[in-house]
Amino acid sequence: MIDINIIREKPEYVKEALKKKLWDVDFTELLALDGEKRKLLKIVEDNKATQNKLSASVPQVKKEGGDVNAIFAQVKQIAKNNAEFEWKLKEIDEKINSILVVLPNIPDDDLVGGGKENNKVIHTFGKKPEFAFKMKDHVELATSLGLVDYDRGAKIAGHGSWVYTGLGAQLEWALINFFISEHLKDGYQFILPPHLLNEESGYVAGQFPKFKEDVFWLNGLEPQRFLLPTAETALVNLHRNEILSEEELPKKYFAYTPCYRREAGSYRTEERGMIRGYQFDKVEMVQYTKPEDSDAAFEELVKKASSLVEKLGLHFQISKLAAGDISHSMARTYDIEVYLPSIGIYKEVSSASNARDYQARRGMVRYRDNETKKTRYVHTLNASGLATSRIFPAILEQYQQADGSVLVPEVLQPFMGGVKVLKPIK
Repeated sequence: MIDINIIREKPEYVKEALKKKLWDVDFTELLALDGEKRKLLKIVEDNKATQNKLSASVPQVKKEGGDVNAIFAQVKQIAKNNAEFEWKLKEIDEKINSILVVLPNIPDDDLVGGGKENNKVIHTFGKKPEFAFKMKDHVELATSLGLVDYDRGAKIAGHGSWVYTGLGAQLEWALINFFISEHLKDGYQFILPPHLLNEESGYVAGQFPKFKEDVFWLNGLEPQRFLLPTAETALVNLHRNEILSEEELPKKYFAYTPCYRREAGSYRTEERGMIRGYQFDKVEMVQYTKPEDSDAAFEELVKKASSLVEKLGLHFQISKLAAGDISHSMARTYDIEVYLPSIGIYKEVSSASNARDYQARRGMVRYRDNETKKTRYVHTLNASGLATSRIFPAILEQYQQADGSVLVPEVLQPFMGGVKVLKPIK
């Protein structure tokens, strides 16, 4: 959630910044409500001061033999008036919150406006693979190697689903274990969160209310719950409504979960196979930091996510996203995009993002400053580390051989029981 103080002090700045996110907003109503709220708060505070002063005078009036009934009547009337003002304040707060809660995060100043057409490639690793033979796409390779059963996946779950089989299941699990081992090595704490989350978790992550219909809801549960679309949703809620000590920061977590999303891919070539499905596996990283440390944390997450793709020996690029292409709750995002030779395009396998204090404000996640003893909102950041549903196809396509086999990346071989080559099934 955006800090209303920023809107109050620099409404035009915020308005222009949100335009870069393709979001047009008029703050007239919000600022009028904010002004009315501050006036009422002043009246309530003045009334309470008067009330306290009158109450404190009672002993002296009694001592002097005066009539205290008039004082009690005045105190009672002030309390009655304040009760009405406080009810009005509650109504105004609800109206203010209803406006603030739908606003996206303010993008960082260095981001250009517009959508994905304005994204900028800032780093490339390796060269596009070249083949002296007719290449196959990942669907054909996964089928001929007996790694994935698309037909039976569709039979038991419908379009947008698949079944990992044999060495395919081992390769998927090898990827997950490789990612886990790398994060443990770097001092991140491993979390296995629940897959069913309550509505407040979606609100804190910034996915609700705008994207409330984009997740799978489970009916018949009280309170109502949804299937997590990404482990980020769970991880940024771990410290909801908590005040951390400064010594606890930064907190570095990662989680493995399947992820569930309502929109699966189409039958277009670039979304065939496992490129986009209703369920996929992902290891997710999240950090909680002090505000002054979040830029360095962001660079760390980008480096960690990209290093995983490097160690897999895959050609990829990093793109700095334009303001209009980053998600609702984020202030900046870099995408790590792996190359798929069969379609000649890059597909995102990790988004590293900084939410600044947007999620922390929604979740009341704070820490106590050692010097000032005051509480401050933390910054939250996340990055996939990594999603497998596009890494798996990229390995098949980039490591394919003329005889139809696929080499297993060296870093995965220990997790594959020493298997070095995936060979076509007879």
